[in-house]
Amino acid sequence: MASRSVMKLLVDTDVFCKLGIAGLLEDTARLFDAQLQECGRLPALPYMLQRGSLSKLYGEAACNALIPVANAIPVVPKPNITWLDRLTAVEAIGPGEAEIFAVAAELGKLFLSGDKRALRALKSIKEFIPVLANRIVALESVLLALCDRLGQEEMRQRVAPLAAVDRMVEVCFSSGNPDPSTALMSYYRALEMELAPLKLWNPRVQARS
Repeated sequence: MASRSVMKLLVDTDVFCKLGIAGLLEDTARLFDAQLQECGRLPALPYMLQRGSLSKLYGEAACNALIPVANAIPVVPKPNITWLDRLTAVEAIGPGEAEIFAVAAELGKLFLSGDKRALRALKSIKEFIPVLANRIVALESVLLALCDRLGQEEMRQRVAPLAAVDRMVEVCFSSGNPDPSTALMSYYRALEMELAPLKLWNPRVQARS
């Protein structure tokens, strides 16, 4: 387990898989001046890649290829029970997401979350709103920042394997869309409004600060 002070970015299982399949995990870590060894993932991730729904959704070969990557990333530290207790009774927030939310709140860490249902529930828990301001990193935000850094055509090639499993990626990077960044920004703005008063990490502000 990495030191709490060293860990810079927490990543949930869904976003890990999508960025991993696209070969974008290291590029994403660099957006936050981090290496993968300075990120944090849930304890069950390697086991989830070996069996169950992830293998069915992303394919056995893709999941198997991600197991050594997952094993190279430290496990998130156990959160303070005070933060965790505020989440455990919320039906829309699963155990894994609750753990990441609680650790991020306790330690003031950035975290990548692809669980929109859990985030919609989180916005109603007032204690989390100030401590997580600008620390919630959506997949839309990461892809937009990476388009700025790597270029839209490079990103179009990288995310091609995700089109079958992520509607947002399919729309934004479709062959008929000449400007993925504009489409991503539209998705980001819609999510920003939907999740208010939670404040999302803004790829056009924090990524360049």
